[in-house]
Amino acid sequence: MTRQDLRGVLGWCTVINFGFMMLWFFAFLVAHDFVYQVHSSMFPGLSPERFDELHYQLLGFFKLSVMLLNFVPYIALRIIGRS
Repeated sequence: MTRQDLRGVLGWCTVINFGFMMLWFFAFLVAHDFVYQVHSSMFPGLSPERFDELHYQLLGFFKLSVMLLNFVPYIALRIIGRS
């Protein structure tokens, strides 16, 4: 696999992962009560405050992971491609 292939893969992985993150965010924003109802049936005793806190933490972790594992290597490959 060439550097250009890897750069393309990382670029598309970044776009797709950010798409999933936006879908997650908008589902959480628009259908909060439905999503909470589904999750609280799987995890009894889950309060709405704890549910919101968990989703906020997990969205942050997901975003950080995408940035460190997809976007930063993509940028690094773009930089070394110029030299």
